[in-house]
Amino acid sequence: MGVALVGDKSAIEWTNSTWNPTTGCSKVSPGCDNCYAKTFAHRLQKMGVSRYAGGFELALHEDVLGLPLKWKKPRMIFVDSMSDLFHESIPLEFVDRVFGTIERAPQHIYQVLTKRSRLMLDYSERVGGFPDCVWAGVSVEDARYKFRIDHLRNVGARIRFLSIEPLLGPVDELDLSGIHWVIAGGESGTNSRPVDPDWLREVRDQCIARDIPFFFKQWGGRTPKSGGRTLDGRIWNEFPRKEDTCRVPP
Repeated sequence: MGVALVGDKSAIEWTNSTWNPTTGCSKVSPGCDNCYAKTFAHRLQKMGVSRYAGGFELALHEDVLGLPLKWKKPRMIFVDSMSDLFHESIPLEFVDRVFGTIERAPQHIYQVLTKRSRLMLDYSERVGGFPDCVWAGVSVEDARYKFRIDHLRNVGARIRFLSIEPLLGPVDELDLSGIHWVIAGGESGTNSRPVDPDWLREVRDQCIARDIPFFFKQWGGRTPKSGGRTLDGRIWNEFPRKEDTCRVPP
């Protein structure tokens, strides 16, 4: 299938596997500056991996569209960890085919994360909402991008989540109505920007006050695991509740 297209055992703490029917992307905000996927794609290009011959240029991979159908045991699948399914250059017909696979393999949970929140909302309205097995999320790196939450709140999804990572500044007060899960973390990589612990506490405390599950992914640093995952003496590993999802995450 090719390196970094799929992963039966993802290293990402909040998922089980990755599925990349598309790869490549383009910058939309400061959270993209040190994109791990872009760095990885260029590394694979230098290694001669054919799927990354264009580096981080957008590419569609029809041969992996049906992969989740082969995975019989339920799992959480991060869709497009090396891309953004709602990138403006991806044909809607191809997105339809991705969701066609999702509908035929509803035993899994599909975590779809985007910075293009308006396009996710537009697509959701176009198709009349997502299947219950889809968790729809948006990235928010600081207070300037809270508008993405407003878009997400109107997406037709059983579970809506925030990835406040890389956290690059305070988010201030969040409107978490209609949100079921929040992930937060610092940036990793050779040029990573440090995260202020108080920014993380601000997010966590708002989740606690509103009884929303909170997942602290990492402090970040040179590598994702450099600083560990402990925040104020504990590891925050919370996931959406069964009553919200219809099931316990695999």
